[in-house]
Amino acid sequence: MKTNFNTDEIKVVLHRLMFAMTTFIKWLACSVVCGVVLGLIGTFFYKLLGLVTVFRETNPWILFGLPVAGLLIVLCYRLPGETRNTGTNLVITAIQSNDEVPVHVAPLIILSTLLTHLCGGSAGREGAALQVGGSLGNFFAKLLHFDDKDTRIMIMCGMSACFSALFGTPIAAAVFSMEVISVGVMYYAALVPCVVSALTAQSIAKYFGIAGTHFALGELPDFTIASGGKILLMSVLFACVSILFCVALHTASRLYTTYFENPFIRIFIAGLLVIALRFIFQTTDFLGAGAPVIAASFTARCAWYVFLLKILFTSVTLGGGFKGGEIVPTLFIGATLGSFLSGFFGLPAGLCAACGMVSVFCGVTNCPITSLILAIEMFDMAGMKYCALCIAVSYLLSGYYSLYNSQKIMYSKYRTEFINRNICKNSRLQCFIRQDS
Repeated sequence: MKTNFNTDEIKVVLHRLMFAMTTFIKWLACSVVCGVVLGLIGTFFYKLLGLVTVFRETNPWILFGLPVAGLLIVLCYRLPGETRNTGTNLVITAIQSNDEVPVHVAPLIILSTLLTHLCGGSAGREGAALQVGGSLGNFFAKLLHFDDKDTRIMIMCGMSACFSALFGTPIAAAVFSMEVISVGVMYYAALVPCVVSALTAQSIAKYFGIAGTHFALGELPDFTIASGGKILLMSVLFACVSILFCVALHTASRLYTTYFENPFIRIFIAGLLVIALRFIFQTTDFLGAGAPVIAASFTARCAWYVFLLKILFTSVTLGGGFKGGEIVPTLFIGATLGSFLSGFFGLPAGLCAACGMVSVFCGVTNCPITSLILAIEMFDMAGMKYCALCIAVSYLLSGYYSLYNSQKIMYSKYRTEFINRNICKNSRLQCFIRQDS
């Protein structure tokens, strides 16, 4: 049987192949450069964070400088005209609607995050990572004269690189940058740039001695109907706490703005409140990121109030205008809650802490795929059945709440339908009940 080859079809195939190879080479080069630059910046920032944390721990009096540090943060943002800067929401909006992320956002967020951590504000570091990565990604796109579509990819590429350098979880960093923008829609065109830049940045960070975030879970029970049922019940609580954290953050921000319109007064009051909370509860465990408490939650059961106090300290800090991130506090809240619940359910503290971390992370970010990959990178494959179950339940029950006001839910969590709705920004019960109305 003789086959007739269509010359035009062959040309089309060759053209598509050539276009794909050209695109691949372009993004390979861009992502490697982006990964190297942001890997170095992320490494430098990580080292500085470590230094300011050690200084705060050895000089506890620096906490009294938190209100003054707040004034400096507001001043730093006011001088270049960034008074309406919305943090990570700015980066998300830029990808959604082609807005620009100014390059001067990078030094501003680095400096302000360092000041927050130096003086004891309760915050994470990923907010700086996403904003630094997004702003420099946008800057690279402008240098290369990219169009709007390629600029979006470059911003996600930068986010992945800086996030990966700071956390040492490159695959989770890559997927998070593509998944967090619009829930239910993955920007797969950014897959190669995000993965390559994240792996490159993580390699740079590792070369300079920054180890990835990893926890050993120890011996785990077999996954049975009984143990799975316990985790199922636990995941419901994780989902509820993720809603509580989102509501607390947004409510705190709204209350500060309502009663203190002047940002200088607002952040100064927030600093005073953090100082007051530290002495009311007689502990420094909730200042800064709280990495030692997270690590301890995997080996010993935490008290029932630990996760609640972290919510309180973080809401007071970030709601008042201090800079940093919400994800590390999220991991803190999830790990300590899981550790506390381990005693009630008769499961290892490490397993419950791990499930709590990834479940609450999923609930506040609406990123189930990232959460699953995060579990793999932080805990290897240990407890994956438990983590996957918790993540799935938390994603469903956490509703349309999020840490990020700019995030949109593109597809319903409850039906196979396109809804394209904004996240819930208030604590009204009907916002949770009538989710698909």
